[in-house]
Amino acid sequence: MRTAVTGLPTPHPLIEQLPAVYLEQDFLRRFLAALDDVLAPVLLSIDNLPAHLDPRSAPEDFLAWLAQWVAVDTRADQPVEQRRATVRGAVERHSRRGTRRGLVEAVFLETGIEPDVVESGGTAWSTTPHTQFPGGPRPWVTVRVRAAQPYQVDRVRLEELIRTEIPAHVGFDLEVS
Repeated sequence: MRTAVTGLPTPHPLIEQLPAVYLEQDFLRRFLAALDDVLAPVLLSIDNLPAHLDPRSAPEDFLAWLAQWVAVDTRADQPVEQRRATVRGAVERHSRRGTRRGLVEAVFLETGIEPDVVESGGTAWSTTPHTQFPGGPRPWVTVRVRAAQPYQVDRVRLEELIRTEIPAHVGFDLEVS
């Protein structure tokens, strides 16, 4: 996070908080100046806390921290704007987690490619007992990603992402072409 930044001015110098009688003491002035150097990043972070907690304006090193808060995974090799978008929309996307739309959005954010998602299930409502369940006997999802360069798609990472986005009892197939 924030550490010592050379030459960073403090917004609230400690020496100014003391009574005038102490302002003449050289040792105290140097001691407090050293403390100001240590505390300046902390005080500036606190003063700018709203900006640090907003993914649109947070410093890059705070993005990974914010991502942990909203339970998303960002990679350092992603462009910073993509990481900001991932963190910014995380809470809203969590509301669609486990749905077809949520899976499409997650794969698109990861790859930049709109996937084709085919699912076996469905929903139905009936007042009659022993009504046939919709869909297949075993729920499954097929995710097709059509990439211009399929070898550049990280299949392992994509499988992990799909596994976290679909319900635990649902199987899946991933096709990258």
